[in-house]
Amino acid sequence: MTSLDHLSPLGPSILPGLPRLPGLPGAAPRRRRASPFATAALAAAALLACACDAAILPSDSGQDAMSELTLAARSDLSAETAAAADPAAWAPLAAPAASGASPVSGFADLHFHMMSEAAFGGGWLHGKHDGPGALDDCDGGMPESDHARVRQDLSGLLDSCPQSTMLDFASNGALSALLGIGGGVLGSEAIGKTEGTQGDTGLHLQRKRSSEGWPRWDTIAHQQGHVSWLRSAHDRGLSLIVMSAVSYDWLCSILPEQNRERACDEMADVDLQLQMTHALAARNAGWMEIALSPAHARQIVGAGKLAVVLSIEASHLFGRDVDAARMRAQLDKYHALGVRTLQPVHQVDNAFSGAALHNPIFQFAQYTETCFIDTDCGATLAGVTLGMDVDASCNNMRGLTPLGEQLVGEMMDRGMLIDVAHMSERGVDRVFDLARARDYYPMYISHGHFREIMGPKVAETEKSTPARVIRMLRQTGGIFGLRTAHDETKQYTRSSVENSCQGSSRSFAQAYDYGRLGLKVPMAFGADLNGFIQQTRPRFGEDGACSAAFQAEADCQAWEQREQGPGPLGTEFDEKGLAHEGMLPDLVADLERLGVDTTGLRSSTESFLRMWERAAGPRAGMADPATDMDESGVAPLATAEERELAYPTKCGAAYCPGFQELGGSCRFNEECESGQCTAVACNAIPGRCVCNDDADCDDSVAYCALKTPGIGGDNECVPDKGDHAVCTRDGQCASGRCGGFIAGTGWCYTPGSKAIGQGCRVNEECPSNRCGDLTQTCLCRNDAHCGANQFCGWGTNEGECVNKRGRGAACTKDNQCQSGNCRFLFCR
Repeated sequence: MTSLDHLSPLGPSILPGLPRLPGLPGAAPRRRRASPFATAALAAAALLACACDAAILPSDSGQDAMSELTLAARSDLSAETAAAADPAAWAPLAAPAASGASPVSGFADLHFHMMSEAAFGGGWLHGKHDGPGALDDCDGGMPESDHARVRQDLSGLLDSCPQSTMLDFASNGALSALLGIGGGVLGSEAIGKTEGTQGDTGLHLQRKRSSEGWPRWDTIAHQQGHVSWLRSAHDRGLSLIVMSAVSYDWLCSILPEQNRERACDEMADVDLQLQMTHALAARNAGWMEIALSPAHARQIVGAGKLAVVLSIEASHLFGRDVDAARMRAQLDKYHALGVRTLQPVHQVDNAFSGAALHNPIFQFAQYTETCFIDTDCGATLAGVTLGMDVDASCNNMRGLTPLGEQLVGEMMDRGMLIDVAHMSERGVDRVFDLARARDYYPMYISHGHFREIMGPKVAETEKSTPARVIRMLRQTGGIFGLRTAHDETKQYTRSSVENSCQGSSRSFAQAYDYGRLGLKVPMAFGADLNGFIQQTRPRFGEDGACSAAFQAEADCQAWEQREQGPGPLGTEFDEKGLAHEGMLPDLVADLERLGVDTTGLRSSTESFLRMWERAAGPRAGMADPATDMDESGVAPLATAEERELAYPTKCGAAYCPGFQELGGSCRFNEECESGQCTAVACNAIPGRCVCNDDADCDDSVAYCALKTPGIGGDNECVPDKGDHAVCTRDGQCASGRCGGFIAGTGWCYTPGSKAIGQGCRVNEECPSNRCGDLTQTCLCRNDAHCGANQFCGWGTNEGECVNKRGRGAACTKDNQCQSGNCRFLFCR
């Protein structure tokens, strides 16, 4: 759970990362146009753990807990859950030996918070992972909304720290919003905002409709982990997932009390989420199963099912008051419940380790409890870091504590996987020392960013992972879960993919190729869906495509995707980005569409299982010397401020010239391909691009209708008119001809399209160039306009083609007779 990371023209560019702008020199040619099963499931979980992993027995306290749970469950178990709780039903078949086992297929996601609806006291997320009404529309954040907002008055958080009056919170927009006069109203709005989106928190009336307004890439307050989406991902290649139970009591405490379903207790939230996961697996045993060992996981995946590995991510792991005895008892308890990996630390320092700095919100959270102010660097406010003791590089001085060392050792004794995500660098260094002393016991990072490839907002935070830590992972046989980030990255020059859509799959490709070709580390997804953090942005559409930096760049880059491709996949991913777990296969497909070699990613489940097998032992020293790492090939990235200077400006804003298609939103004329925008007063009234002339439409089938002459806002491309429709100019007609004008109005026609006697409006429609004013039919002028056995009539038959007459019929001219001879007024 990365959490809130976001809070925190001219020809070829001379600065790295600057684009060519559409319509300007150097650009490509422009084209115009509540949980009743809790007790029962917990009992089932305990029985499962004992049945499936007899090699590691729980402590006496753990056995007592299971006995109590089993007794309590006897009266509460439903028929379905009771069957699931039967050890025989849960016990796996004989698993293949780790050594020499055949490789499994499929990709892995190492960080998924499927049960986040139960995190933070159940007071933040809208939607459920399963069940009736799980994906119902939300209330849009209206007053007294039940989700996506914080308490109105948060200024009391500072009451215990009197020195707070000296702090300038104005230097941090998010904290200023949370603590200012606007309180929860503005604070709730600020939480969801990041580049390219207003987010889905606070008031979000335009985002209330399920499947329309949420989920999207920028969703942090609505469900992204419905079981149907997980099943879809599995059906398309996902074969292992690490299901992480998550919570943080401080975040829970700042939510409205009426929104919370229970008291703020991190481990109570964790317990409930683990129960929910076991119940989910029981209901869906045909395609998913909780894995308790690497051999068990191989068996699950080999049977075509999804292997689920249980993990915990809690800021105060095992509670706020924990000692060695409680730590061991809690570790036994959760191991018995099937947990096989966990993070010793999360957002703030705890009893086990210091946390890696990455977001000022959490530094502030720790400050409200410690009142500690550090002036060695300014990670939180200008010149100040709150809550944490840091060095001049804004890295946490607190590493792994003595109790943390004991925890790591106990995890190793149990063969559990050590996830050092969110741990301070000093903490990671010490874990590596301990791992090396245990024959290089594997350590891994479930979700993270490669520091060297990321833009400054991420790279300058301690939580980003430097190459030296990747070397530790490789040497211990670990794996890296790559965040499906929404952030800007640098260009990796050895990648075949141009980083021309910041925050999209193109940016993910830079990080993935850097890890694959440069760092050469095994990777899987570390998506962090339902984790209070945005995801990979789309390449197309108007909902934040390419928007990791600033609007003008996003607009130009989105134009480039549209005009130069590769084109869209034809799925929701195209315009929603990585909206939910079911779209991970779409991200893989888009990477491959861009030309990325995803072989390693597609086989990442095997990489994870090899790490797990190494933890189970035996080990014979270093897994990989990692002497072939190459950190070169990362191009410098000009700052967003520098890049923005290369764009023209209007109404005080940089813009991308001519990027927007007809119907797209715009602020002024210059943003439209057509040069015509309906916006008023520098977008005081938002506008859309409309046509300016017929060339802006597909002029083979449509024309630009000037509904109100001289007022461009009324312009619209409409279908061309058929013959005899009223027109005022040629361009309105499918035939390209408008004629027969009377007082400036005419009719569409096709020249020469009518025969004599057929209806007409314009002379030019007729072969005789004569359309009767009264009859509105084509009239002949002479016999040449009639058939071979006809003549052009006169008198009462004026202009009509009349059949020639036989012998004895009355006539006045030879041409009226079949014989061609009219004598004395009769045909001969």
